[in-house]
Amino acid sequence: MIKYGLSAFLSVMFIVVNAQQKSLDLFISSGIAKSPLLKDLKNQKRNSAIDSLRIDASYKPQVTASSVNSYAPTYKDWGYETAITNGGSFSQLISVTKRLVGKENLHTQYEAIDLQNQTLEVTGKISEQDIRKSITSQYITAYGDQQQYLFNQEMLKLLSKEESILKTLTEKNVYRQTDYLSFLVTLKQQELSISQIKIQLQNDIATLNYLSGINDTSFITLENPSLEPTIQPEIDNTIFTKQFMLDSLKLKNSDATIDFSYKPKVDLYADAGHISTFQLDPYKNFGTSFGVTIAMPIYDGKQKKMQHDKNAIAQQTIGEYQQYFRSQYTQQIQQLVQQLQLTDQFIAQAKDQLRYSEALIEANRKLLLTGDAHMADFILAISNYLTSKNTITQTTINRLQLINQINYWNTK
Repeated sequence: MIKYGLSAFLSVMFIVVNAQQKSLDLFISSGIAKSPLLKDLKNQKRNSAIDSLRIDASYKPQVTASSVNSYAPTYKDWGYETAITNGGSFSQLISVTKRLVGKENLHTQYEAIDLQNQTLEVTGKISEQDIRKSITSQYITAYGDQQQYLFNQEMLKLLSKEESILKTLTEKNVYRQTDYLSFLVTLKQQELSISQIKIQLQNDIATLNYLSGINDTSFITLENPSLEPTIQPEIDNTIFTKQFMLDSLKLKNSDATIDFSYKPKVDLYADAGHISTFQLDPYKNFGTSFGVTIAMPIYDGKQKKMQHDKNAIAQQTIGEYQQYFRSQYTQQIQQLVQQLQLTDQFIAQAKDQLRYSEALIEANRKLLLTGDAHMADFILAISNYLTSKNTITQTTINRLQLINQINYWNTK
């Protein structure tokens, strides 16, 4: 049975060593490239470029062809009054209209589109950062499973060697049969732990592939993510603060748009064509007309002020959200940095304890060879070593997760 276990261990180790290695950057790049949300935001920016062109086009001369034809027959004084209908009306016209607009008005409209593009860019960066954080978090989790899996495999190999020695000594009556069985239970427990960790590892890698948009069920190994906390930028330089600034600028632009909507509007028009009742010399009814229309709002029940008041309230709301974000941002970063420092201290302490556990196992191994080891003490030493090693692995993974959270807020 132990030979089969060792053979399986060597087979698994061969697969692990020869499995395809993948890095964190590979998964992040795939997740970003395949994100439908980021593609949607890019398409919205393309639409904004079209909106700019539409503004240009809307203030160019607009040419329209129209044809209006009606006939009102009469019979023995029955029918529409000919003084009104002229018996009919036939018109074929080409009309040209152009709205006059000031440079400031145009600038305000272009600025609205530019602010929308900047908002889409900020949203895209935040969405990309969300994807990066989510994939990195899952990668760290899967990498932690992998480290525990490899360590426990190494420990199984060590225990298998010790088992063969203990079996020989038991056959020579150096140790009791119960001592051998107690050690064998520990060995079997280690095998079960490895099977459980392997299932979790496969599930977490599958989730990682899913988040990254990768369709792959092959066995892979993950490279060390090698994450370190980046330098914290000033809060006003982060992408999260920029969205508040853009919201304020959009409200100012909205106020300017409201003001321009209440200014006089001037339109030039001209047409040329044929308008006739076909009652008298219709071939002479070709002509043209041109003119100007002016519209000026005088009173609308103070709706202009109401719209400005709504924008003022919205601006106040943005300020309150921004102030709250500043407070939460500072507090969260301080907490994360403090947790990271405490985690580093804990890992250093745990590594010291691990060295003692390793020394205790080595001492018991020597006693095992001479037949002087107490099996209960040896098993306890193995258990303590496994616990210490797994604790260090889990704490190291927690450390990487803290760094991932800190780096999330560093986007400029």
